[in-house]
Amino acid sequence: MKRLFCGMITGALVMVASSVMASYPEKPVKIIVPFSPGGTSDFVARLTAQKLSDLSGKQFYVENKPGASGRIGYDAGAKAPADGYTIIAADTSYAMLPGLYPKLAWVPDTDLKSITVTAQTPVVIVVNPITKFKSLKDLITFAKNNPGKLNYGSGGAGSATHLSAELFKSVAGVDIAHIPFKGAGEAATGLLSGTVELLITSPPTVIGHIKKGTVTALAVSSDKRSAALPNVPSIVEAGLPGYALYFWFGLMAPKGTPDGVVDYLQKSVAKILVLPEVKEMLAKQIVDPVGSTPIESANQLNAETKRWREIIKSAGVTLD
Repeated sequence: MKRLFCGMITGALVMVASSVMASYPEKPVKIIVPFSPGGTSDFVARLTAQKLSDLSGKQFYVENKPGASGRIGYDAGAKAPADGYTIIAADTSYAMLPGLYPKLAWVPDTDLKSITVTAQTPVVIVVNPITKFKSLKDLITFAKNNPGKLNYGSGGAGSATHLSAELFKSVAGVDIAHIPFKGAGEAATGLLSGTVELLITSPPTVIGHIKKGTVTALAVSSDKRSAALPNVPSIVEAGLPGYALYFWFGLMAPKGTPDGVVDYLQKSVAKILVLPEVKEMLAKQIVDPVGSTPIESANQLNAETKRWREIIKSAGVTLD
């Protein structure tokens, strides 16, 4: 009798879960972007939201919550209801935070669960044309001869753009001063205005400026040139092969979000990433579609977190 009762309860729960999934989403779904508009995280999230809206017939929309190197947005996402109607646009910065901050307002390992890695991209090293640098060698030579005289911008202390530049300093053996902004988009504006001379960021943030000639691209951090920027040397050609680097962008959900919702979102993202117009749009920005499973993306996050802990320690990066 007890087994029959338990079986009835289990069956009822499965039916309820199936009913919920059959109707999800029933209302608009918010995607929290922990950074200001204009950066690659924002670009990928907005493209994802648009295509998920088209696919589901329900609205997916972006809400930017910038500040504190993404911690404000990530914390808001971790504390949101676990009902599938608030998800978080995470990126490489999420794997960096545990190595930078011993104490966070949420538990990174458990309070947010991976849905998928949507896309990845190399970074591009760009300078203001006023520097007159024509190659990465020019930049490194000047920086070595003039320690502390160049400034680089970032999307904030502890952001992916900050850590990528600190890694560059370590690999190249140069001293360049840091000026943080409230997002990669604002850092790009700082580069254009001459507030900073250097920015290392993912291509969508600056590719339009590269093509217009308002900034100079010195290298892309991949082992081969990109078809979208055929005149920009790879990091290997530029003479700094130790700086091969990729950023990733994905989606996460609050702990407790039903597995069925997570599975639906991952499969939906995978569907939109094979659409010809999406592949073309990403390729123009030097972004590669991924669409990994929740388990694959969780494993990648764990590996990246370990890697960035080691990089942060080795580079001696500390935050006030």
